[in-house]
Amino acid sequence: MAEAQILTPVNDGSANRLPVPVMGGRLAPVQQFIRQPAVQRALPAIATTAAIGIAALAYFATAAAPQQQLFAGLADADKSAVADALTAQGIGHTIDPTTGALTVDADKLHQARIALAGQGLPKASADGSEMIGALPMGASRAIEGETLRGAREADLARTIEAIDAVKGARVHIAAAEPSLFVRDDKPATASVMLTLQNGRTLSDGQVQAIRFLVASSVPGMNAEQVSVIDQRGALLSDSATSSDMQAFQLQTQMEDRFRRSLDSLLGPMLGAGNYSVEVHADVDMSESQATRESFPENDRALTSEMVTRSTSGQGNAPAVGIPGALSNQPPPASTLNQTPTGTAPGAATTETQSNENAQRAYEVGREISVTHRPQGQLRRVSVAVALNQGSKALTQADLAKIDRLVKGAVGFDAARGDQVAIGQRPFAKIEDSSPAFYEQGWFLPLIKQVGAVLAAILAFFFIGRPLIRSAKAKAAARAEREAALEESLMATTGAPAAPGTPRVGREITLEMIEAAPSYEARANLVREFVRQDSARAALVVRQLMQEGARA
Repeated sequence: MAEAQILTPVNDGSANRLPVPVMGGRLAPVQQFIRQPAVQRALPAIATTAAIGIAALAYFATAAAPQQQLFAGLADADKSAVADALTAQGIGHTIDPTTGALTVDADKLHQARIALAGQGLPKASADGSEMIGALPMGASRAIEGETLRGAREADLARTIEAIDAVKGARVHIAAAEPSLFVRDDKPATASVMLTLQNGRTLSDGQVQAIRFLVASSVPGMNAEQVSVIDQRGALLSDSATSSDMQAFQLQTQMEDRFRRSLDSLLGPMLGAGNYSVEVHADVDMSESQATRESFPENDRALTSEMVTRSTSGQGNAPAVGIPGALSNQPPPASTLNQTPTGTAPGAATTETQSNENAQRAYEVGREISVTHRPQGQLRRVSVAVALNQGSKALTQADLAKIDRLVKGAVGFDAARGDQVAIGQRPFAKIEDSSPAFYEQGWFLPLIKQVGAVLAAILAFFFIGRPLIRSAKAKAAARAEREAALEESLMATTGAPAAPGTPRVGREITLEMIEAAPSYEARANLVREFVRQDSARAALVVRQLMQEGARA
């Protein structure tokens, strides 16, 4: 009966004031799970995994999240409003000190855009339709005209900003009011201010397209009356500037072509870094056209001829008619009243005059030649080649061969005035001006990775190894206790445990504790009894204390 009273829990209201048995009862399954041999063998792997996890957490805690730009091309006022809105929403953001770009975490990009869109940020400039729609009723004609002009300028600016290289655009139109009292109306003019993207430029064709776009949108305006400038104040619509830029680009292309030819020719022979080539091409950008008309000497041909003869005067008429015909008779003798001086008496005298007119037409040879000299003709080429003089200098014969190769590569023409200069000198060693290794972009990520690995190693040595040693010590102590318990059980019952029965899993009873042969065996059984059922052991101890108090 006494034993039954001891095993029966007594609830007198004081059990709730003892937290130790309650906590022990809750943690008993966990303790039994940890004491299992399989769990004890897996403790080193668990400790290693925990150390790796701690190192990973440390790496992700120190590594910054990838950033992404929220909006491109925001004005400073819009950036301020957007930053205040993000702060109010609790979304972290950063401003790049170099470019001034507003960035947020990549995983919060769409969340930030949706939150800003709900507040109407960023604020876009009004377009032409909104300006016309906001025009109040009853406005004067002057206000209507200025509003329509501003709406047209805003629409043109938005259209020009659609070009990839253009970041922002402003258009100003100057047009005179039509009047019946003005004889000569001044044509409308316009100016365009462009803000280009960083590192981007506009070609001549794009500038001309912008000018034609603005001129086609305003009645009575020509493309020549549109001026285009960029944010640096450079006049992009100047024809002279465009012509100079075209000449410079053509010269650069020719020099690059000659330089590539020389590199491909001298590179396999001398090796990279053993020579240096500089080419200067003098390009003639003038354009001329000449027409010449010449008449070659002694170059003519008779095309037509007409001869007219006439005879007048006194005297015997000449014989006429067909020779040998009967009608061919001499004319009758004429009677002279006076005998000219120096003329013999009885002689016949004749006074006649003959005229002959000839008209001849000649075709004269003519030669017309037209000479046209286009732009971009190569006027002169100058090439300088510097050779690295190593331990053995090149001979004059070798230099002559290289000179002939260079002249053949650039199309040398002595009549044109081309020049080729080749020299050899030892090259000076160029000091490496690259930034230090700790300023490179790969250094900081490497430090973070090495730090994570060191954190994992330290976690293993200072956390994992003590846990492993503690687990091994506990396993050895438990093995000793189990061995002592087995000895106590054998001494108490007189028979060994059944084969295949875990030693720890055997239930300890009060009869076994009372039947222990020695104090040490009884103490081992009591420890095992308390470890198996701590709540019951606490109740037993409390009941024993109460009985001792009553006694």
